[in-house]
Amino acid sequence: MTRTITRRDASRLLCALSATIAMPSLARGQVGWAPGRPIVLVVPYPAGGPTDVLARLVAGEMAKDFGSPVVVENIAGGGGSIGARRVATGPADGTSIMLASNQTHATNISLLPDGGGYDPVKDFAPIAGLADLQHILVVRPDVPANSVAELLALARAQPGKITCASTGQGSASHLTLELFRARTGVDMVHVPYRGSSPMLNDLLGGHVQVSFATTPTILTQVQSGKLRALAVASPNRSPHLPELPTLAQAGVPGVEADAWFGLFAPSGVPAPALTRLRELTLAAIAREPVRARTTEVGMTVNVRNAEAMGFFLKEDIARWAEVIRTANVKPA
Repeated sequence: MTRTITRRDASRLLCALSATIAMPSLARGQVGWAPGRPIVLVVPYPAGGPTDVLARLVAGEMAKDFGSPVVVENIAGGGGSIGARRVATGPADGTSIMLASNQTHATNISLLPDGGGYDPVKDFAPIAGLADLQHILVVRPDVPANSVAELLALARAQPGKITCASTGQGSASHLTLELFRARTGVDMVHVPYRGSSPMLNDLLGGHVQVSFATTPTILTQVQSGKLRALAVASPNRSPHLPELPTLAQAGVPGVEADAWFGLFAPSGVPAPALTRLRELTLAAIAREPVRARTTEVGMTVNVRNAEAMGFFLKEDIARWAEVIRTANVKPA
């Protein structure tokens, strides 16, 4: 027996067919934007350090979620400005991002000619803040100072005699020293080095007495007694040296100088791509293996969403611009 299809039957059939056709599109919408080619994550520093470890950890997790590669490319030089320029002028489609730092995005604009050739606010969109590197105030064991107060008394009794090493002119450790000098008025001699290894060698060798150095640089030496830690230049105590006071707790407020790292995309990336990058970055840094390994290499996980990162960035640029101007810091 042949059944006549009524107008109501036809309407129901059409609705069912439309829903079936729409299902794949809906599923794709739930997944979100996906890159059409591998994403390149630029690290503007040499391979092998804590920054490189952080980038590769996050890239690995993002690749799993995307189902396509996220390739880390190290483009060092120019205080991070070469890699930053590459991303700023690269494709704004979500497939080129960078691991930015306080150097590339907060101090270069005030230190380098033409700000390094890019604007950290106008030329970039924040994805997320990931982690910090705390600066520890350390002295050699033969320096007669067991506290920040004793170091200040020693420096005031011998103006221009205490030497303080940094990882380079205009580096984060140098700017931390300048902030410390501005807050305390002490006269210590700045001795710049080309990186953390030569600085540490001369500190251990007795050629310099004091330094503001990052946790990965000095943690082993502090734990072995080869260096004495006095305080951490951070708003928070160190998870690696929890007994150590902050400088504010030691009587010197206003010296909060964490180096920070976060992911940024070039400005102009379409909203769906930027939203997806932000979601997967926050998901990656939230995973326990990533957080544990980040802490293991001497960093402190400090997650900021895109909005918080953008607000913090503008504050950090202004803060370091004032330090650089007041201390008349020039690049090497």
